[in-house]
Amino acid sequence: MTHTVTIRPPSEKQSRFLACRAKYIAFGGARGGGKSWAVRTKAKLLALRWAGIRILILRRTLPELESNHIRFLREELTGAAVYNATARQFAFVNGSVIDFGYCACDGDLDRYQGAEYDVLFIDEATQLREEWMRRLAACVRGVNGFPKRIYYTCNPGGPGHGYIKRLFIDRRYLPGEEPEDYAFIPAKVTDNTALMAAQPDYLRQLQALPPRLRRAWLEGRWDAFQGQVFQEFTDDPDHYRDRRWTHVIEPFDIPRGWNIYRSYDFGYAKPFSVGWWAVDYDGVLYRILELYGCTDTPNEGVLWSPDRQFAEIRRVEDTHPWLRGREIRGVADPAIWDASRGESVYETALKYRLWFQRGDNRRIPGWMQLHYRMTFDGEGYPMLYVFENCRAFRRTVPELLYSRTSPEDVDTDQEDHVADEARYFCMSRPIAPRRREAAVPADDPLDLRKR
Repeated sequence: MTHTVTIRPPSEKQSRFLACRAKYIAFGGARGGGKSWAVRTKAKLLALRWAGIRILILRRTLPELESNHIRFLREELTGAAVYNATARQFAFVNGSVIDFGYCACDGDLDRYQGAEYDVLFIDEATQLREEWMRRLAACVRGVNGFPKRIYYTCNPGGPGHGYIKRLFIDRRYLPGEEPEDYAFIPAKVTDNTALMAAQPDYLRQLQALPPRLRRAWLEGRWDAFQGQVFQEFTDDPDHYRDRRWTHVIEPFDIPRGWNIYRSYDFGYAKPFSVGWWAVDYDGVLYRILELYGCTDTPNEGVLWSPDRQFAEIRRVEDTHPWLRGREIRGVADPAIWDASRGESVYETALKYRLWFQRGDNRRIPGWMQLHYRMTFDGEGYPMLYVFENCRAFRRTVPELLYSRTSPEDVDTDQEDHVADEARYFCMSRPIAPRRREAAVPADDPLDLRKR
């Protein structure tokens, strides 16, 4: 007996998603782009085309799977596949299966230990942490002739924002990651003709959002997203030279009359972070250099002892032309003065002629000082700049999210080490909040007066 599975005509972006044969495919960027339909449809087509293929559709929670996928597929696959609610699996008459899984915490990963799938769909991937997605990707393997692919649907924001943005938006790859394996298909609500016909008010709802959310959810902009702590931070290459309306600028030789400072956050299993700052005659801060002890895996330390860290800091300060021969003052987390288990980290630093003062590590005031420094005045100038060579700051600070339990604080489960040493330094030179007195460009996305 044969059964017919009916599929409505896809949108142009959905068609591209269904036809793409890259190994890693990301789809979305904005809200309402028809991502869930695309996942269900592609999974059905693969299961029907390849007899015996194993597919996993995964989201953060089981209720999300039920409401976005399972309840639709139970109707759509009637006669073609049998659903086992206990196993959360559709079994097709040709031997193919579609399993459903969730991952909301580290412990959930245990259920996928040893599992093998040919195709993995990670729906709303940015809501999962990078390490979870990496471990789940290891499940896609096998010696059969079935295609091996991972599909990601995504919106800006969430714990996995930086990982998805690096791979599919910025296209910055680590050794072993081949650029030709990655494809991104952007989709906006206006691409979803079915939704526009069924719910025309949805577009107006997105248009009515505050500017930051509107840019992320309606326009699919990856430089602004819900929960982002440092929404002021702008990394715009078009402005690197004139220094207006950007925080990232091209490096320049540091005048001898400017003071140089060092900020430090210790880490071993987690990354350690060192930032060197120049301060001009107006009190503007310039992050000119950094040393970040991180492996190719984000938020994983290089396991350097304090001796090795300080030896490298000493070497940089003795050899780099911006630092050589200068008196450099340091500020660090007070925790490095802890001598309860023997020689303190600070005592080790003294052996290498590196001096620090105890930093003020109050979190909320420290974050506010970073906010004050990043705020643009009416002419578009901030009180904090970052040289474009400071990649760790540019990667980690914009991606920080607010804590769910302490709304004014940064979520400490994130890669916040650069931000920590930056706030120690800002707290050593506090400033008052800044106001914009002059006009700002009409299209300035950071104009708070429009909110």
